[in-house]
Amino acid sequence: MSDGTAVAGPDGRPRCPWALSTADYVTYHDEEWGRPVHGDDALFERLSLEAFQSGLSWITILRRRPGFRTAFADFRIEKVAAFTDEDRERLLADPGIIRNRAKIDATLANARVLADWAEGDLDTLIWSHAPDPRPAPKTLADVPAITPESTALSKALKKRGLRFVGPTTAYALMQACGLVDDHLETCVARSGAL
Repeated sequence: MSDGTAVAGPDGRPRCPWALSTADYVTYHDEEWGRPVHGDDALFERLSLEAFQSGLSWITILRRRPGFRTAFADFRIEKVAAFTDEDRERLLADPGIIRNRAKIDATLANARVLADWAEGDLDTLIWSHAPDPRPAPKTLADVPAITPESTALSKALKKRGLRFVGPTTAYALMQACGLVDDHLETCVARSGAL
């Protein structure tokens, strides 16, 4: 049991303790989480997946990500924005994703909103809320669930018409996409040794 500090992983190197429960988490932690993500479609995917995760464990989403990508046309905004009522029904019946009506509807509505934005607007808006670097968290207790920046990002996204983008979802997005580095102080990912 961890005290919230970094724990030795399968290779003996210290990692954030949340990352060690499954091989899928180790790979996600080591290769993706906290690394900068840019591009409207890539950020739309992360924003959508974080919204689908709400109320569920991240591993549930991570393991279904290939199904989500197939179901949502690789999260290409223009393609998802053109989805029809038949596509919506297909999504509601797709066992490869989370079949939550409100989350599916929000994803489709968000794509339609974003399709009207200029290319790069989503990237610019999200990254404009990146906070100044702060000290590395020593334990998981030092990692917040929301911050003033995530609250501001949530408000900005909602003001522009996006749904399922509360402050907690916005902060999870900020963590996943590298706007903040919440790898623990002694985590191997922070040292750049991965």
